[in-house]
Amino acid sequence: MPKPSLVLGCDIGSSSVKASLLDIDTGKSAAAAFSPESEIKIQSPNKGWAEQNPAFWWQHLVHAVKSAMKKAGAKADEVKAIGITYQMHGLVLIDEHQTVLRPSIIWCDSRAPSIGEAAFREIGEEYCLEHYLNSPGNFTASKMKWVIDNEPEVFEKAHKIMLPGDYISLKMTGNISTTHTGLSEGILWDYAEKRTAHVLMQHYGIPDRLLPEAHPSFHEHGTLLADTADELGLKKGTPITYKAGDQPNNAFSLNVLNPGETAATAGTSGVIYAVTDKRAYDEKSRVNTFIHVNNREELPRNGVLLCVNGTGILNSWLRHNLSDTGTLDYNEMNRLAMEIPHGSDGLTILPFGNGAERILNNRDIGSHFLNLDFNRHNRAHLFRAAQEGISFALRYGFEIMNEMGLKAERVKAGRANMFRSPLFRELFVNSTGSVLELYRTDGSEGAARGAGIGAGIFSNASDAFHGLEKLEVIEPDPEQMKIYEELYQNWLSNLNHFRK
Repeated sequence: MPKPSLVLGCDIGSSSVKASLLDIDTGKSAAAAFSPESEIKIQSPNKGWAEQNPAFWWQHLVHAVKSAMKKAGAKADEVKAIGITYQMHGLVLIDEHQTVLRPSIIWCDSRAPSIGEAAFREIGEEYCLEHYLNSPGNFTASKMKWVIDNEPEVFEKAHKIMLPGDYISLKMTGNISTTHTGLSEGILWDYAEKRTAHVLMQHYGIPDRLLPEAHPSFHEHGTLLADTADELGLKKGTPITYKAGDQPNNAFSLNVLNPGETAATAGTSGVIYAVTDKRAYDEKSRVNTFIHVNNREELPRNGVLLCVNGTGILNSWLRHNLSDTGTLDYNEMNRLAMEIPHGSDGLTILPFGNGAERILNNRDIGSHFLNLDFNRHNRAHLFRAAQEGISFALRYGFEIMNEMGLKAERVKAGRANMFRSPLFRELFVNSTGSVLELYRTDGSEGAARGAGIGAGIFSNASDAFHGLEKLEVIEPDPEQMKIYEELYQNWLSNLNHFRK
């Protein structure tokens, strides 16, 4: 029998690292594994800070890749290309010896919003929106400015700014590079001038030399070094042919590539991602626009991203803190939540407890549990109220996107994370009014498909997605929508109280 041909996708998340092997001939998963068994810890040495050691990402990636290869019974030479997806907006700084200078300041860190807001005013709001389609906000460029101001000894040693996926690519290949979509996610790309964001970089004092060379997402970003190939159990010279942040990649993994198409995910954070061919922006920069993975100069594709930081992390917090052992099963949580009526008997949760929220103008209002009655409410009410609060937060973001002319009538999602919950799926469609299509896929599998396109194994998206399986289509119910509309308006009035 001929040997199977495989592509490998690596997903560097803030909670875990996952590796998936995709069979090129069938378009189906051959094996997948993740590490660690429990979630990767986020360090918070000061209020609002969120940091991780990039060495941990590599350690868990090695474990995940080896486990996936073992499960598949795969040989090293059967893996033809590698794709990388990663948690967006992080800052990794290396010196000229490629040594990491400090822990990575990751996506949910809240130390830089005031820096971004000041730059937005000082450079000019109109200029920033026309050129960057965003406020500098709490993104990578603003985090770098914080380092310049507060850790000058680190800045002095800095050789390159990297995103988490760029660092993993560096570890694999020895090559320092980034992508155009990566520059845009850091607010380091000027859409109007089609080059790096020189005005913002000069304003922040970021030298041009700190930025790696940028390539398209589908590109050979280097080949595996001998020592890292041995460490991963792969073949020296295997090319890395795709690299993208987790949300553009999530959309790609669902074959969301063209204007009018929308993707969603609800892991640690919750995201709605709508593709457009316009240079679209929200005047208050509450949702953000980035270059999509299939963008070309002659065929522009941008992704408008709505993010709620506090989604799955709230569910995880409840799981760990409302169980004697800290290992309460999510399926059991969902079962208990579904026993509680709409509205959770008056209990309301605002899920914003994971740093500054873009949809709230980069404010960190914290999470709030409202109307908790010690005589009436139990943990099942908390489980239900959490899922309701998360769905209402996403609905709030939907309204911002509607103001921009981006109405998501149909949303694609993988049946993963919170979308595994039947209750959450019901809440999502009846809160937003959108039809939900569920697929059997995830970010690591999407990165594997991307690697196949980047390596020329798949000639186009149709070939790449021939094995993508649609699992279910869920339609909103008009009667349920009426119930959730009333509950949403009550939730919104509570939110407005805390936003004053």
